Amino acid sequence: MNQHLRQQPIPFIDTAAQRQRLGKSLDDAVARVLAHCQFLGGPEIIQLEAELAAFCGAKYAVSCSSGTDALLMVLMAQGIGPGDAVLCPSFTFCATGEAVALTGATPVFVDVLEETFNIDPASLRRGIATARRLGLKPKAVIPVDLFGQSADHDSVAAIAADEGMFVLDDAAQGFGASYKGRRIGTFGLATATSFYPAKPLGCFGDGGAILTDDAGLAERLRSVRAHGGGTDRYDNVRLGLTARLDTIQAAILIEKLRIFEDEIAARDVAAARYTKGLADVVNVPRLADGCTSVWAQYTIRLPRGVGRDDFAAALKAQGIPTAIYYPKSMHQQTAYRIFPSADGGLPVSEQLSSDVISLPMHAYLDEATQARIIDVVRGAVQA
Repeated sequence: MNQHLRQQPIPFIDTAAQRQRLGKSLDDAVARVLAHCQFLGGPEIIQLEAELAAFCGAKYAVSCSSGTDALLMVLMAQGIGPGDAVLCPSFTFCATGEAVALTGATPVFVDVLEETFNIDPASLRRGIATARRLGLKPKAVIPVDLFGQSADHDSVAAIAADEGMFVLDDAAQGFGASYKGRRIGTFGLATATSFYPAKPLGCFGDGGAILTDDAGLAERLRSVRAHGGGTDRYDNVRLGLTARLDTIQAAILIEKLRIFEDEIAARDVAAARYTKGLADVVNVPRLADGCTSVWAQYTIRLPRGVGRDDFAAALKAQGIPTAIYYPKSMHQQTAYRIFPSADGGLPVSEQLSSDVISLPMHAYLDEATQARIIDVVRGAVQA
C-alpha cells in the first residue's frame, strides 16, 4: 500500500481543487457574462476594481491584461523612456526588467538579500551610483515581493525619496501579503500585480491590476490600457496599449476573491508544516520582522554537496514535482546581459540561482500529502 501511495503524482499547484470548491458559483459568474455579452468593460470590471482596492486599502484599482502590462502601463504613464534608469532586482522573473526595456529606458540590476530573496537596499544605492556614472537618470525603483513575501518597503521608500525616484512595487507574487500591518498595494506610487492562473489569486487566463492612491495616475493608466485614448476614443492623447482585462476573467476573480482570505490562511499553515519538517536539513525561507507572505512559492536552498538535479530527480521518481525559480538571474540571461548591474556585482543573486528549488505549494495541500513530501525531501538530502 505504501509503495502504491508513493507512486501517486502530487500537483505542484492544485487549481483543480480550488475549481471544485468554487463549483457552481464560477459557472454562474461566467454565465452572467455570457448573458449580458459585455465581454470588455462589463459591470464585473467595475466591481472587481472596487473590491481589489478595498481588499488592500488603496484608493484606486485599474485592471489590465497581465502583470507585465501592469508594470509597463505605470512606466508609460509616468513618461519613462530613453536615458532613464529604473533599478530592479536581478533575482526575479524577467517581466520586471522586460517592462523597463520596452519603454526604451535602461534596467539597472541590483542584488537581493540572502535571507528574504528581496531587494538589497545597499545594492540599490550602489546601482543608483552606477546609473549616474553611466550618464543615466535614475527615475524609479521596482522592488519585487518575491515568492509571496513583502520587500523592505521602508528602506526602499527612504532611498527613493533621497534620490527623487518613484517606487513601483512588483507584487505579481505578493498580492495579499502585508508589511508592518499594511496590505501590499499601498506602498510607493503604484503596485502592479498579476492574475496568472498559478498566482495565489489567479484567473483562468492572463490578467493583472495596478493599485494606487494617485487619482491622476489612475486616469492616465485607464488611457494607456486603451490605446492612449482621451475624451474621445478616436482622439488618442498618448501612446498606449491594448491591455484591458476581459469581463469573464473579472467575473472569475470576483468569486476567487471571496475565498482568498481563507486560502492565504491555508497557505500559511502549509508553509509552517514545511518549515517545521525541513528546517534541520535544508535552508527554509524566513519571514522578515513585520512581514507576512502568501507563499506563492515555498522555496528552499539546498545545502552544499547536494546536487540540485539529482535532488529533483529523486523527488520526481516519487511523484513529487519541483520547480526552479530562477536558474539564471536576469543579468545572466541572453537578452539582458547588455544592461548594467550595480558596481560590486550581484553575488547573492548568482548563488541563489544555483541552489534554490521550490516544493509543491497551494491552499489545498493537506497534512498527509505534506508529510509524504517532507519524508522524501529529507531522504533525498540525507542520501
